[in-house]
Amino acid sequence: MLMTTRKDGQMMRRVFGGVLGLFLAVGGLTAADPAPEAKTGIKVGEKAPEFKLKDQAGAEQSLAAMIKDGPVAIVFFRSASW
Repeated sequence: MLMTTRKDGQMMRRVFGGVLGLFLAVGGLTAADPAPEAKTGIKVGEKAPEFKLKDQAGAEQSLAAMIKDGPVAIVFFRSASW
């Protein structure tokens, strides 16, 4: 038969209360409203808005001018050396 003292009982309640509090706090964080949908631009298949940008040579290019020749694929290349 296992005998516990009053001090052991208080310690067990503190540990249990701490663990329970931790679970409730983590549960509350995960049960919160989901994050808003990220604004990542246009959706696949959606028409792109008209824009003008400078190319690598400094010449201004527009979507309207490029699309006259046919479909356009826009690629953004990120470089650490820029």
